[in-house]
Amino acid sequence: MDRAPQPAGSTRAPWVTVLAGAGISTGSGIPDFRGPNGVWTLDPDAARLLDHDWYVAHADIRRRTWQMWRDNPLWQAEPTPAHRCLVDLERAGALRAICTQNFDGLQQLAGSSPPTVLELHGSITGSRCLSCGATEPTAGILARLDIDPDPHCARCGGILATDVVMFGESLPDGVFDAAVEAASGCEVFVVVGSTLTVQPVASLTQVAADAGARVVVVNAEPTPYDHLADLLDRRPISDALPDLVRELLAG
Repeated sequence: MDRAPQPAGSTRAPWVTVLAGAGISTGSGIPDFRGPNGVWTLDPDAARLLDHDWYVAHADIRRRTWQMWRDNPLWQAEPTPAHRCLVDLERAGALRAICTQNFDGLQQLAGSSPPTVLELHGSITGSRCLSCGATEPTAGILARLDIDPDPHCARCGGILATDVVMFGESLPDGVFDAAVEAASGCEVFVVVGSTLTVQPVASLTQVAADAGARVVVVNAEPTPYDHLADLLDRRPISDALPDLVRELLAG
């Protein structure tokens, strides 16, 4: 997506790419994974529920994973001001892309157009058979867990899993290339609510910095890429990100 030329002497908002981590959704009641009170911080063994090899090998892990998805608060969650302010950025024509590590769909629910949201770690709304690739909505699988706690494919009998990317799986086809393009072609790269410890997604920060973008990190805790940041903001995301967007839109 190319920005239209601006008249000489005019002011405009900079061309922005956002990298969103779990922290943008904690204000919606969805716990993060690696923060001080994250799911895996408090219970390191819980990470096995999203490990592909463990998931495939152990029926008890699959049952616990499906129960985790059914009980997850994301199904009742609503977007925060942080999600909604990114919609303002898009409507102003200043947003190149939102590269999100989240699978909760809250950015789309806030009003972001699907093409602008690059779901780097997949989505919870769909599921697929790990053997034949048949797909079905996750909601239908969750609805039958009481009678089928370890659901299998109706077509081939293979193991079912959500479209959320597990450890040991590849990112969805083409999505990381699109994120690299968005990071290398922006003027401001905003990291919000990410620990920047998961690769290859965290490396997008370096891509943006190497391309000359101004890097802004909005996160309560330090990250390994803070040394690249032109601005660090440790305030609560629902306060800090709307303030930042207003400043960017002011040109």
